[in-house]
Amino acid sequence: MPAEPALSSVPDAAAAAPEPVDFRKAMAEFATGVTVVTALHDDEPVGFACQSFASVSLEPPLILFCADRRGRSWPRIRAAERFCVNVLGEEQRELCERFGSSRGAKFDGLDWTMSEWGTPALPDVLLAVHAVVHDVHEAGDHDVVIGRVLSVERHEIVDGSWRRPMVFFRSRFGVGEPDAPIAPDPWGIGDRWGWG
Repeated sequence: MPAEPALSSVPDAAAAAPEPVDFRKAMAEFATGVTVVTALHDDEPVGFACQSFASVSLEPPLILFCADRRGRSWPRIRAAERFCVNVLGEEQRELCERFGSSRGAKFDGLDWTMSEWGTPALPDVLLAVHAVVHDVHEAGDHDVVIGRVLSVERHEIVDGSWRRPMVFFRSRFGVGEPDAPIAPDPWGIGDRWGWG
């Protein structure tokens, strides 16, 4: 086993930390799915596109997502306490762009439904995870939100065919598609989508 380096030879963490733009570019090497987190606040639907989503625990069923505290939707979702994570399919770029943008009313003209849990469910998503805010941890400029899962709805098969997930990689939709459209940058200035 190699010897550990002397503390005097270890770089200072703050001095070695990457600049935000470099860190964002580096993290773009990690492919993620894309979700839209929605809730109902004061009888108004709210939501934002989010790529930082993961399962945490099976017993009890817990999930997490990360939200920028400077965004407009997250404080309202937190106040609502219940939310839905809508996992997008690869054909749902319009939904992603709608909720990743700070322009316009995101639900205008959208055929959404109210779930039995009182959260907006988006049309034709791969998966809808209904949850309540279980815990929130501050982490830098974001909150790490732990949700306790109430119910899941899977829609991965349509007309007998398996659907593919939306994948975000190197600031583009899809993997191995050099001509895929580059996502607007920065996405969702109002909600600070993704790494923004």
